[in-house]
Amino acid sequence: MPLQLTPLHPLFAAEVSGVDLRQTPDPALCAEIDRAMDRYAVLVFRDQHLDDDQQMAFGEALGPLEQTRGVVDAHKMRLKHKQMADISNIDLDGKLLAADDRRRMFNLGNQLWHSDSSFKATPAKYSMLHARSVPPEGGDTEFADMRAAWDALPAKMQAKIRDMVTEHSLIFSRGQLGFTDYTEQERLDFAPVPQRLVRWHQGSQRHSIYLSSHIGRIIGWPVPEAMALIRQLLEHATQRQFVYAHQWRQWDLVIWDNRSTMHRARPYDDHTYPRDMRRVTLMDVAPTLEQQMAA
Repeated sequence: MPLQLTPLHPLFAAEVSGVDLRQTPDPALCAEIDRAMDRYAVLVFRDQHLDDDQQMAFGEALGPLEQTRGVVDAHKMRLKHKQMADISNIDLDGKLLAADDRRRMFNLGNQLWHSDSSFKATPAKYSMLHARSVPPEGGDTEFADMRAAWDALPAKMQAKIRDMVTEHSLIFSRGQLGFTDYTEQERLDFAPVPQRLVRWHQGSQRHSIYLSSHIGRIIGWPVPEAMALIRQLLEHATQRQFVYAHQWRQWDLVIWDNRSTMHRARPYDDHTYPRDMRRVTLMDVAPTLEQQMAA
């Protein structure tokens, strides 16, 4: 039975019905999900009562998973799978993270517009975030369609930025919030990596702007001038007409394509309410500089 897709936004994002992800999808269903992702870039699966093993199996069915997480205090793991990112405000003992916990301070960076793992040499393809518990209000996730943002740029700006290469790092994004508390190993792990500023999305045959708060430089440009341009592009790409805001329900699973979207978390009262979100992330095929651009 084909996927049942209900659009959630005029440009992108759709809700999927008629699928129970507790059963690992077969290759035919995975191919159908990939086609839907090429069209919509963000897919919402409601009422998916998955455990960690089932979520991992779903991710592995769609492609190779990332093996490392971009976090501080990486040795403090609450979840059993090292490939699963803990996007929560919960400590190892099940209590809320303290207000001054450096993991909480670091995670505030998720409220900046970004693309997952753009700070890695081979960045992310899909992210799959599953809501185990959600606060009564706040904590939404906003997504921006970076293909539509590219299409809306004037031709002169498209030509200007098409061949630019940027450098991405978690140190750049967290630095915007004043977070500078890193170990020497973390500084090595978060060393800047180069990424194309404009990408060709093979599945949809469209260009996208590869923006993220992780950008700290444009190679060959003075930093202030570079960051002024990046801010200009961010403001353009996150206009309301390009953004879908997802209001989480418990047991939602949302998949998004990091190659053609940007996203950010919205604030909530994390001193009072737990928010338990778990993410599985697929690797892209290669560093962006090694990927094909349209002729």
